[in-house]
Amino acid sequence: MLPIERRQQILTWVEQEGSLRVTDISSRLQVSEMTVYRDIKPLIDEQKVIKTSNGIAALPHRHAVSSVPICTYCYKIANTRYSVKLITKSQQIEHTCCAHCALLRYEDVECDVILCHDFLTDTTISAKMATFLFHADVNINCCQPTILTFDSYQQAMKFQTGFGGEIYRFEEAVQTLKQKMNAQSCVNRNHL
Repeated sequence: MLPIERRQQILTWVEQEGSLRVTDISSRLQVSEMTVYRDIKPLIDEQKVIKTSNGIAALPHRHAVSSVPICTYCYKIANTRYSVKLITKSQQIEHTCCAHCALLRYEDVECDVILCHDFLTDTTISAKMATFLFHADVNINCCQPTILTFDSYQQAMKFQTGFGGEIYRFEEAVQTLKQKMNAQSCVNRNHL
């Protein structure tokens, strides 16, 4: 398990249980207590948890926060099959509701990893290796222009044959969306 995954698991446990001891975390994750201390230090520094005498505890306001991820770009709920995860260079996990917001957010932060889902198979893929289909005649009830992601360029071309649209690779998709948006924000973002 990667450090970022361990930290996310620790946060989930703290939100569910209120507090945890370092020894319990070590036992659950099957890692050394020193590894747990390294994992919880950023959580404490980022004020996601507070340090206790023998472990960590949730912040008082964390209990009221929903565990449903929210799009960091347009603030819509980001737990659909179209949602995308971005892992920043500082190892923060961000969620976006769709590829549209992910490509716009990519311009704002330095990302090591961007994970999305293949539109046809719903399997997790690297967005940097994906094929993007803009303006297909498919309504996914999300941000505009609609952008669908495909693991295979050939599958994207076949889908394009039936539903139209424009195909781009990752870097082309980022630049094309930036030009299409012409410095405009996502519709939902403007209403906040």
